[in-house]
Amino acid sequence: MTKLKVKEYPELKRDTFSNGVINSNIRAYNEYKIVSARIQAREKQGDEIRSAIKEINNLKAELREIKELIKGLGNK
Repeated sequence: MTKLKVKEYPELKRDTFSNGVINSNIRAYNEYKIVSARIQAREKQGDEIRSAIKEINNLKAELREIKELIKGLGNK
């Protein structure tokens, strides 16, 4: 498997067998992985917050319904 340098991009190499481009900059790759993990964590946290808000809204609706039933019993 032979690798050739890509012009004007010293961190990139082209695999002559598959014609694919390989990034040999390990530091940039590791930084990408860290940023990607942070983004996924934020998305997960956002999903959890949205789920909690939905649950709170459902509980509020149920409480309103219970209050109306109690008021109805008091009026009889």
